[in-house]
Amino acid sequence: MRILVFFDLPVTSSAERKEYSRFRKFLLKDGYTMLQFSVYSRICNGDDGVQKHVRRLKEHLPPVSGSIRSMKITEKQFENMEILLGEPTIEEKLGSNKTDFF
Repeated sequence: MRILVFFDLPVTSSAERKEYSRFRKFLLKDGYTMLQFSVYSRICNGDDGVQKHVRRLKEHLPPVSGSIRSMKITEKQFENMEILLGEPTIEEKLGSNKTDFF
């Protein structure tokens, strides 16, 4: 399973930029990798892992306006993603054989 996180947060004031940066750093520390700007992906072990990380996302939501969405997809669905412009990320090149150890 995999979680995709899409977000659009305001960055007009210094406080908003700080919250944007805090949220982005949380995603990176929590094992997400950037697919493209404001789109992050994380591999999870089954539905329990997805629920755990969605709960963690909710606990770290910034207190500003904006939009943050998450989507649960299977590895097969992720592998079927079609890149229309640009290059695959390193994670996409590695494929689903990548295993995370914690």
